[in-house]
Amino acid sequence: MAQIKVLLVGGPSYFPDEERIQFTASLTEKIRHRFGAGYEHFVHQGDFTTLDNEKLAVFQWTARTAIAE
Repeated sequence: MAQIKVLLVGGPSYFPDEERIQFTASLTEKIRHRFGAGYEHFVHQGDFTTLDNEKLAVFQWTARTAIAE
């Protein structure tokens, strides 16, 4: 299955820029990215952007959840 390169936007200001480029198999699935003691959740709402001459799907931050113990 092909991987789609995406840009994660929004969320906490301390979320590192180097973790904002990710890959996903589908634009319809939520991305749940583990960060610190929780997960940042992102969804694609149809937006795209161009970064370094490459078209990327934009995934917007929606929520943070804690890791269950």
